[in-house]
Amino acid sequence: MIPRPGTGGAPARAAAYVYLLQSHEDGTCYVGWTTDPVRRLVEHNAALSAYTSRKRPWRLVGVEPHSTVAGAKAYERALKRSPRKLARFKKRLLNRAANGRPCQGVG
Repeated sequence: MIPRPGTGGAPARAAAYVYLLQSHEDGTCYVGWTTDPVRRLVEHNAALSAYTSRKRPWRLVGVEPHSTVAGAKAYERALKRSPRKLARFKKRLLNRAANGRPCQGVG
């Protein structure tokens, strides 16, 4: 991530993220949005989400930052409504993870 000018080299912090989780149990993926990906991963692995509680444990594959919460919500909704967009999103983040690149926006 390229630092914003005038921040002393600190990277810009996104307002929200769309994230991809992968189940260690069977390899299935889950897409969601959050303002704190690490906290959300802990919540998924603590069975605080009904859908993801059945396939624990989960690993955070990657995130994509968004400048607004509304933008992240809209992108997540678009991914879940379009199998083609969702497939491209999964492929992009899974490839990024396989190539050893760190998750964007997660410190």
